[in-house]
Amino acid sequence: MASDLQTDAQEAHGLFESLHGMEGLPAQASAARSRGRMAAQLNAVYPGLLAAGTIGLAATWLSQHYGAPVMLFALLIGMAFHFLHEDGRCVAGIEFTSKAVLRVGVALLGAKITLGQILGLGLMPIATVMAGVVTTIGLGFLAARLFGQSRAFGVLSGGAVAICGASAALAIASVLPRRENSERDTILTVVTVTALSTVAMITYPLLVAAVGLDHTRAGVFLGGTIHDVAQVVGAGYTVSSKTGDVATYVKLLRVALLMPVVLGLMLALRGRRAEGEPRARLQPPLFLLGFAALVVVGSLGLLPPVATEAASTVSRWCLVGAVAALGMKTSFGALVKVGWRPVLLIVTETVWIAGLVLVATLVWR
Repeated sequence: MASDLQTDAQEAHGLFESLHGMEGLPAQASAARSRGRMAAQLNAVYPGLLAAGTIGLAATWLSQHYGAPVMLFALLIGMAFHFLHEDGRCVAGIEFTSKAVLRVGVALLGAKITLGQILGLGLMPIATVMAGVVTTIGLGFLAARLFGQSRAFGVLSGGAVAICGASAALAIASVLPRRENSERDTILTVVTVTALSTVAMITYPLLVAAVGLDHTRAGVFLGGTIHDVAQVVGAGYTVSSKTGDVATYVKLLRVALLMPVVLGLMLALRGRRAEGEPRARLQPPLFLLGFAALVVVGSLGLLPPVATEAASTVSRWCLVGAVAALGMKTSFGALVKVGWRPVLLIVTETVWIAGLVLVATLVWR
C-alpha cells in the first residue's frame, strides 16, 4: 500500500538499510510477507532506478561522441542531480542502484576472465601483478595517516589503483565499515582514479616506447598499471595488436584478484563495526560468489561467446548506473572541502605501482 512507503530521505534510506548486507532483502522476512515487500520495494525503487539509468544513457552517449571516460561523465552528471537524493520519490531507487545494482555489475565481471588466460601469461606477469596489488594496497594503508586520511580510505584508494579502478573502488567500498564520509571517499576515489587512468592511457604508450620495451613487455606494463579496463585496451592497441592482447589479459588477471582482496578484507574486518552497525557475518557476499562462479564456468568453456558478451554489456551498464547513483548521493561542495591530500595519496599509489611494474618488465628475462 502507498501508505506503507514514506518518501522522505530518512525513511527511504531506512527502507534499504538491509542492502548493506549482501542479499538486498531482510533475512527475517517470511515467505508470505516477502512477496508483498518486494512489490512495495519495486514501487519505491523505480523512480530512482530510472533516473540513474537515464543519466547512464546520457553519459554513454557523451563518452562515445567525445572520447572521455563514461564513468567520469556518469559521476559528474549524477552530482548535478544531487537534489534528487535529498528528498522525494527517487531516494530509495538511488540507494538501491548504488548498492544492489552495483553488486550485480561486479559479479558479472567474472564472465570476462578464464583461468587459461591467466596461466597463459607465465610466471613473471602473474608474480608482478600480485606484488603490485599487495604492495599498493599496503602502501595505501600505511601512508594514509601521513596524508591525513583514514586507514579505510587508504585501503579503498590502494585497491582501486591496484586492481581495476572505479569497479574495484565500488566493490571494496561495499564491504568496508560504514563511516560518515564513506560515500564521499568512494566518489573522490572514483573521480581521481578515472582521471589518472585517462592520463595514463595517453602517456604510458609514450613511456614504453621511450624505454624500449618490446610488444609483450609493453603489454605487461600497460595491463599491470593502468587503472580502468577501457583505458588499458585503448593504450594497448595504440601500441600494437599484440601489445593490446597481452595488456588485456594482464588487466583481467588484476580484475580476477578483486574477489580474494574483497573477501580478505571482509575476514580482516570481522568484528569491527561502526556505532550501531551489526557485526559483520562470515558468509561470503553473494556478488563475490557470483563472480567466482562465472570465472569457473567460463574457464570450463561452458559460456558461449554471446553469453560472455551479454554479461559484459550488462555489467558495464550496471556499473555506469551505480556510479550515476553514487554521483547523485554526493555533493560537489563536499568533495571540494576534502582538499588535495587524498588526491596526492592516490597519485602516490599510482606512481608506486607504475614504478614497480616498470622495473619488473625491464629486468624480466
